[in-house]
Amino acid sequence: MRPKNQIDGILLLDKPFGLSSNQALQKVKRHFNIEKAGHTGSLDPMATGVLPLCFGEASKFAQVGLEADKTYQADIQLGQATDTGDAMGCIIETQPIPDFSPAQLAAVVGRFKGAQQQIPPMFSALKRDGKPLYLLAREGKVIERPARTIFISALSLESLGRDKLRLTVTCSKGTYIRTLAEDIAKALGTLGHLTQLRRTAVKGISGPLYTLEELLAKSKEALFLLPLDFFLQDMPCIILDKAQTLALSQGKRVFHPDVSLSSNTGPFRLYRSEGVFFGLGEKEEEGVNLRVKRLIKLIPKTCG
Repeated sequence: MRPKNQIDGILLLDKPFGLSSNQALQKVKRHFNIEKAGHTGSLDPMATGVLPLCFGEASKFAQVGLEADKTYQADIQLGQATDTGDAMGCIIETQPIPDFSPAQLAAVVGRFKGAQQQIPPMFSALKRDGKPLYLLAREGKVIERPARTIFISALSLESLGRDKLRLTVTCSKGTYIRTLAEDIAKALGTLGHLTQLRRTAVKGISGPLYTLEELLAKSKEALFLLPLDFFLQDMPCIILDKAQTLALSQGKRVFHPDVSLSSNTGPFRLYRSEGVFFGLGEKEEEGVNLRVKRLIKLIPKTCG
């Protein structure tokens, strides 16, 4: 068996149609023979677009990508509902499409922006008693799902004709665009389902993107990786001297004036004095000293 390659960094994959996020990840992982890899937020097989892959030490910060706001562009077919909420399912109901004006579209946008409650669809990877809901849905079962709070920070609707809409949305983790599309269609007095879904950005970042074909044609030496702290730039930056670096690496607390005077509790990006990214830290309960939240093996990166 070949020894695994230690590759550390973030890569933005343009996930292709027809593959699950994990299937796409495994193809990349096998091609580069990577020891450790994960992704930051699943896309349905029908969906395409930005899927951050975290290799090696970058996987320690994958949660930041999971929690980040994401932007999507989606096309909605009006007048038809499917059992899955998208074009991968079967049409189960049709309704006439009422005439609607640009003013009515604008009113719908206003209704769906901000914090709201959303009920996840049956065709989802959420689990009940250890079993994914989509498996229960395929058995014809429908169970009660508690609503969850989501937040839509940006939303626009463009009419592509009498029976089609294009939706552009920036939303919080846990938002189901299929459900949003169905709810928007309902607000217009009809039914709807997704015919196309593309994620265009994660945490406002849209590239550089690799297609799967481009990746599978490259060697690991030709791979361009984003740095480990790529998704962490909105966190405050702390520079450590050698003594502080050593103490934190040993699990000790250290005093740092930037931490004690800061109103933030963290996390803070930590860098060694020579500009090498060291990990994340946070204030201890007393709010004076700095303690470790997550440390990495040392990989060169200047503080930005």
